[in-house]
Amino acid sequence: MAERPAIAFVKLEAPKAGTVVLLTDKSLKLGPVAAGLDEQSGGAFGRIARAAKFEGGAMKSVQQLAPGGGELDRVVHVGLGEPEKLRQADWLKLGGVAAAAAGGNGELTLVLERADGEAVTPDQAASVALGAAMRSYAFDKYKTKKKPDEPQGPRRIAVAVSDPRAAARAWGELEPVLEGITFARDLVNEPPNVLGPVEFAERLEGLREFGVEVEVLDEKAIRKQKMGALAGVAQGSVRPPRVVVMRWNGGKGKEKPVAFVGKGVVFDTGGISIKPAAGMEDMKGDMAGAAAVAGAMRAVAGRKAKANVVGIVGLVENMPDGNAQRPGDIVTSMSGQTIEVINTDAEGRLVLADVLTYLQREAQPQAIVDLATLTGAIIVALGHHYAGMFANNDELAAALDKAGRDTGEGVWRMPLGAEYDKLIDSKVADMKNTGGRWASSVTAAQFIARFIENETPWAHLDVAGTAMGSPATDVNQSWGSGYGVRLLDELVRSTYERRKD
Repeated sequence: MAERPAIAFVKLEAPKAGTVVLLTDKSLKLGPVAAGLDEQSGGAFGRIARAAKFEGGAMKSVQQLAPGGGELDRVVHVGLGEPEKLRQADWLKLGGVAAAAAGGNGELTLVLERADGEAVTPDQAASVALGAAMRSYAFDKYKTKKKPDEPQGPRRIAVAVSDPRAAARAWGELEPVLEGITFARDLVNEPPNVLGPVEFAERLEGLREFGVEVEVLDEKAIRKQKMGALAGVAQGSVRPPRVVVMRWNGGKGKEKPVAFVGKGVVFDTGGISIKPAAGMEDMKGDMAGAAAVAGAMRAVAGRKAKANVVGIVGLVENMPDGNAQRPGDIVTSMSGQTIEVINTDAEGRLVLADVLTYLQREAQPQAIVDLATLTGAIIVALGHHYAGMFANNDELAAALDKAGRDTGEGVWRMPLGAEYDKLIDSKVADMKNTGGRWASSVTAAQFIARFIENETPWAHLDVAGTAMGSPATDVNQSWGSGYGVRLLDELVRSTYERRKD
């Protein structure tokens, strides 16, 4: 797992060394600690703000040399804009902005005081710490030579706040989420020669340390369960498939679990319907849905969520050898439904089909959310800012939408309908695995919907644009974003745990 900075919550007072980040707002007033430091510099902040045209706008920053006579390296002022309008996700972003503005490899102190006299709450302080730590993540384990000027992020982050004990308690709820995000990012960033289905499954077995029950189905068990759709994808690779079931039992014994399902194609060449060479290296991230589910299980177990949660991932490699499935093949899924394979590059939905059937028969979940880097079309529709959400249940869709807004991991609901479903009807089997170019994200979701039994509330999240190769943000500079971990954790926290209050 990538190294992360040590985080501590300390008294609200002026730091003695390192880099310090101070807050202001549109009034450009400073709190007592910030004002004291500014006085030591001879009132330099006002002059610097005028010269830089810094107006205290939200997430804007300006830097100044540290006041003399001490061991401070520099001072960074970050604007809050209108603090009363900031959402929890904005405080997370603030932490990322602060860590980025500070840079460096040493000690960073975030002085969280508001000029208007209102206290920064413990939850806000914890979110700032989470954002700063997320921003500091770097996947560099394979670099043998590092440039001297390459930013590494702070080694220690001190968060100065009016009630450090309360903030530390709030951090106790978020630190496991950070661990889950880091776990997911590491998985997505690993090269495909290192992380195959077997190696992925072995890493998930490590979740037992946190109280997660882990069951691994090997190739023999997969075939015994008659998972013909998943096995068909894997048959072209010398690396055998795995299905991994993770259970966190934090709720009442007889309560049905909420279930998370992840597509885990560790590398996707497209199979016989091979992809173009340009950009194929990115297909190491085609398991980002499975990584998000794994990270979410790490998070809920780490904070001992009072809910029953099941995570299941199908792990395969899609390769074009002499044994690979062909366009025109017909496979029989675990559900008994037959599938005509039109395009072997539409493989993720075949994997999901069988793991969904296995999940429903074994766990009888009260709700299902699947995550998959399923279609490039969703990037055409939504870019890299939202995941596409398809759902058969308005209540579940609304809960995911709220969790997305609260965490900043946005989802945007897309349509389902009988008209789209007809596009995947086959003349020779129960269905075909692609409905053609138009509305291809929708027809992919319609395919998955055919494997949802008994009208179980279900949502499909197409995370192709958000979980891998996504643009750099204030809280992520990594190729693998860890998208979905905070979203799923918040869904459990606000929907499935809250029911017990």
